[in-house]
Amino acid sequence: MSQLELLATATFGLESLVADELRKLGYGDTRVENGKVAFAGDELAICRTNLWLRTAARVRVKVGEFTATTFDELFEKTKALPWARFLPKNCEFPVEGRSVQSTLFSVSDCQAIVKKAVVESLKREYKLEWFPEDGPLMKIEVALLKDVVTLSIDTSGAGLHQRGYRALATGAPLKETLAAALVMLARYYPDIAFIDPFCGSGTIPIEAALMAHNMAPGRKRNFASEKWPWISPAFWNQAREEVEDRLKPEKPDYLIGTDIDEGALKIARHNAEAAGVTDSIHFQRLEVKDLTTSKKYGKVVTNPPYGERFGEEDEVKQLYRELAQVRKSLDTWSFYVLTSYPHLEKVFGGKATKRRKLYNGNIETQYYQYFGPRPPRRQS
Repeated sequence: MSQLELLATATFGLESLVADELRKLGYGDTRVENGKVAFAGDELAICRTNLWLRTAARVRVKVGEFTATTFDELFEKTKALPWARFLPKNCEFPVEGRSVQSTLFSVSDCQAIVKKAVVESLKREYKLEWFPEDGPLMKIEVALLKDVVTLSIDTSGAGLHQRGYRALATGAPLKETLAAALVMLARYYPDIAFIDPFCGSGTIPIEAALMAHNMAPGRKRNFASEKWPWISPAFWNQAREEVEDRLKPEKPDYLIGTDIDEGALKIARHNAEAAGVTDSIHFQRLEVKDLTTSKKYGKVVTNPPYGERFGEEDEVKQLYRELAQVRKSLDTWSFYVLTSYPHLEKVFGGKATKRRKLYNGNIETQYYQYFGPRPPRRQS
């Protein structure tokens, strides 16, 4: 197995969680940057990280990095990289790109130049003049940030938020990677009572259930790099066997998702069944103002409506008032609320214990964390 430079990309604000996940998987030599975490690994690491990372967007193989301020520089330095090490002569290699605060700001021109440079490099190595591109998909990304060019190949295919269980969704669903991050930041464990009172299509409770069962989020999907000739099927078999060996059959103690919309709950139940956790979550139609529980301690983790659309402001204000009343009645519980609603602390009657800026798609949000008292230690 060969050592590779790998990148786990992430939505802004989730990089430290991705780094923690990588360390727990045994990849401790990490470097956290904006939007990505760099780490070293081999072919097996590609398989394992794609299967196990809950908060990362993609896993990429880094081919090279350099500074370029002219198209000639971009072409020559791209051409000099060892592309034949990664790209077989028949692979399909489209180029996508992005440019931030760089002299070379035309993304389409950068993509075309990188494509041409890669072709010239492969011509030199393979002694060919034409490439059919009818083989495995190996999508190249050219990313420019302040004139630094990073060239990488996507190993994931569909984004890692696509777990394979959510065929159905409500109007503005939370990405699975962000939902997993909310659960992680709430420090959820399967013996802790957990409620999402605005569960919608069930993404937050489902991600909590997957964690409770130690079920790899990529267990039910495939990845682009499974078809790459230089990653042996034996590595994928080994990684998938690990996934099955580490499953925990015990159900979480108390995991509930409620919503006022019966249609959304129907979707949530369908998604939970597809994820293999249907027996671990209780979904119930309930208005937030009617939420109660006999459990003394627990965590409410939720993503309520934001009131982004015109005419919803009064309705959303009322929802947050009702959630604040629930918090008063469950005064020993911890509350974790992701929202762009700017007055949550005022409605809740005090500043959050912690706040964290996160992006839900293109919407800047705050993750408000109100810690309840620590539960007493259980007697052994």
